[in-house]
Amino acid sequence: MNIEEGFALRGRNPDVLTCIANLSNDEVFTPPEFANRMLDTVAAAWAADHDGADIWADQTVKFLDPFTKSGVFLREITKRLIMGLESEIPNLQERVDHILTQQVFGIGTTQLTSLMARRSVYCSKFANGKHSVTRRFNSETGNIWFERTEHTWTAQDKCKYCGPVRRRWTGRRPRIPRVCVHTHRQHQDSDRRAVWRRHAIRCNHR
Repeated sequence: MNIEEGFALRGRNPDVLTCIANLSNDEVFTPPEFANRMLDTVAAAWAADHDGADIWADQTVKFLDPFTKSGVFLREITKRLIMGLESEIPNLQERVDHILTQQVFGIGTTQLTSLMARRSVYCSKFANGKHSVTRRFNSETGNIWFERTEHTWTAQDKCKYCGPVRRRWTGRRPRIPRVCVHTHRQHQDSDRRAVWRRHAIRCNHR
């Protein structure tokens, strides 16, 4: 790196969650800027319904992100609570411990996103890890959970948890054999009946 590049990058510390949100992939991650706009709306609505009260200065309010991915909402909520509760809980470590154990909760959409969310909120993929910003948790999950649940089909052939019809879920795509030279992503992109039929013939699917 030359001197000019060094000066250009000096002081630049991009938010990793902004970088992740800009990646092109199957997951859609909320950018921190958009998450903060939504939280501003939440604060305004709370103030309107509670005589101008500041939601970030209330140590009894609990927050749940039921579909957390990168953990951006939980992280930004935690940051706001840390500032808002300074007068109520002056000691920083006690304040962080209270917020993370009593106020901020999340449910990961996958095992990977639950790890990402914990890394964003606890600074560790395990809530009780040595790098975690709190020592109050006895479990790896903390207050950000993920539990894999298989489909449970009813007599009507629908999953009682998420609702899809069994034949559509299990028969959506033909099996992709190992000898197929195409990637799984290419098969997903060609998931229209006519196109897939030609695709299957070319790839010798059984």
